[in-house]
Amino acid sequence: MQAQITLSVDGEQRSLTIDTRTTLLDALRERLGVTSPKKGCDHGQCGACTVLLDGRRANTCLALAVAHDGARITTAAGLEDGDNLHPLQQAFIDHDGFQCGYCTPGQICSAVGMLDEFEAGHPSHVTQDPTGPQQLDDDEIRERMSGNLCRCGAYANIVAAIRAVAP
Repeated sequence: MQAQITLSVDGEQRSLTIDTRTTLLDALRERLGVTSPKKGCDHGQCGACTVLLDGRRANTCLALAVAHDGARITTAAGLEDGDNLHPLQQAFIDHDGFQCGYCTPGQICSAVGMLDEFEAGHPSHVTQDPTGPQQLDDDEIRERMSGNLCRCGAYANIVAAIRAVAP
């Protein structure tokens, strides 16, 4: 069965006809040519396909595209403001938060979403006092980013990059 959907991808309205079984990741990469989200495990376990979906981080390999008709999708490539990198993109460069770079777009989108969640007061599993003010220490960053894997092991630098822009 086919369906017509429209997605706002990095600020641009895109319409396409897809099979209703198409994942959001496949719609982005194969149908729209948006290659920032990567296909890693294709099971929602690695985070390489993470984007901001209506402002919240999401694994696109687990989402059916038809279920997100009209959604606003921001990839790592859409975070920049003209010629200016997003602060997290710049921090990943400054702190050498990547090696091969395959996971980097998903890491950056997840970090943006994670910082928004933190600022909204959402606790994590390691939050000491979920009712009081939170501090974004290294343990919090690692826990909140645990859904994004790096096969090169650049975790120390990823944490440093996030800490550099954290509130």
